[in-house]
Formats: sequence, C-alpha cells, structure tokens
Amino acid sequence: MKAIPMIGRTFGRLKVISEHSQRATSGDIRYNCICACGGTAISSGYSLRCGKTQSCGCFCKEQTSKSRRIHGQTGSKTHKSWTEMRGRCTNPKSKIYKYYGGRGITICERWNKFENFFEDMDERPEGTSIERINNSLGYFPDNCKWGTAKEQARNSRHNNIIKYQGKSQCLSAWAEELEIDYKALWARIKKYPPQIAFNM
Repeated sequence: MKAIPMIGRTFGRLKVISEHSQRATSGDIRYNCICACGGTAISSGYSLRCGKTQSCGCFCKEQTSKSRRIHGQTGSKTHKSWTEMRGRCTNPKSKIYKYYGGRGITICERWNKFENFFEDMDERPEGTSIERINNSLGYFPDNCKWGTAKEQARNSRHNNIIKYQGKSQCLSAWAEELEIDYKALWARIKKYPPQIAFNM
C-alpha cells in the first residue's frame, strides 16, 4: 500500500515536519509535528488525518480554561450563594435538604445556569445572602432578593406573624416600629391582643 504523503501538511494546529524514528504499536508511521503555539507533538498519521490529534494539547487546555472563566465568578461570594442554593434544593445528601428540596422548595429552570442567576440578581452585596420574599415559594427572580441576616430572621417561616391595622409583620419588627422593648412587647402579646398590647 502506497504511503500517504504527510511531510509539510497541516492538521488543525499541527504541521508535520518529519517522520518519527519509532512507529505506533499498530504499525502506523508516527510523525514529528510543530504546533501553532510553538509546542511539539508526535502523532500517528491516522490520528492526524481523522482529526483525533489537532494540537500539542494546548487546544484542550484552552477549552478547559475557557469553561472555567465563562462567567468569571467561580469562587466569588455570588457564585457561592448560587452553589449553596442549588445544593440545598437539589442534593438529598445536603444536611439541610429536608428544609428546602425535601419540602418542595425548587429553583426555576432559568437559574440552573449561573450566568442567568447573576444577570437577574447582580453581585451579592457585602453582609447579605439570598432571601425568598415568600418562604412558601421557591427560588425565582420575583421571589428573591439579597437580604441581611436581620431581614432574613424576620422573614423566617418560624416567626410569629402579627397582624395589626391591616399590616402583618413579626414581633421584632413591630417592636422596632413602635419603639417598644422587644421583651416587654413579647410579655404583653402573650396576655393581650395586638390592639391592646401595642397601646399600653
């Protein structure tokens, strides 16, 4: 069988410059190549012609690096919030899954991709974490914001929400709004309805 001319030909980023002294285990002729990046590679003629070998390895490294840099946020506090959100909602092995995914808290399909999450929520401000406005609903743009620890504590589903004059909020929020000591207000609300406790 007549050998296929290879010297001087270019395959992907590789240019064949000479035959290698040793053949492949299959018996195929191997070639010394120089890569467009300046590196070198040794490959069989078959691997070059079928496209299996296209560079000295630099192309694969570039693609891996590109995928890691695709949003430039890996390791940031915003990306960490996104990762943790996904963990507690989708990973049954998470210690807090039962409080989120286990009770039906889901993440909208759009936020399965970090770039979309970042576009909707922007960078996480210092001292905040992601908060669901309505704790009975899942994670989606209209139901989430960056909230402080204080805001999140007030929005906890375990809070005792008190309605007064058409407004509903937790007792600590009422104490702050009415400028009444929280412990004193708590003692009152255990004995009296809001309209009395808030005006004593």
